[in-house]
Amino acid sequence: MPDFLNTRRKRLWFRCHHMGTAENDVLFGRFAERGLETLDEAQLGRLEILLEENDTDLFAWATEACPVPEAFDTDIMKLIQNTSRVF
Repeated sequence: MPDFLNTRRKRLWFRCHHMGTAENDVLFGRFAERGLETLDEAQLGRLEILLEENDTDLFAWATEACPVPEAFDTDIMKLIQNTSRVF
């Protein structure tokens, strides 16, 4: 695996574990632990874009408390939602 992908994944792993709210740290951190290594470059890009959104919105979308806007209703969101169902 190219070094830039390893660096990118490490940054995303850190971001998923340090999001700003404890709930998101757990939910997104668990997602990162379970699936970050399997994501391709395009999926990593979608995750980076998603993580720019507000923590409250991310939690509501991930737990399916609110509908996910079309722009963020991607394979990455589905994977995160599947992770949240484990709780």
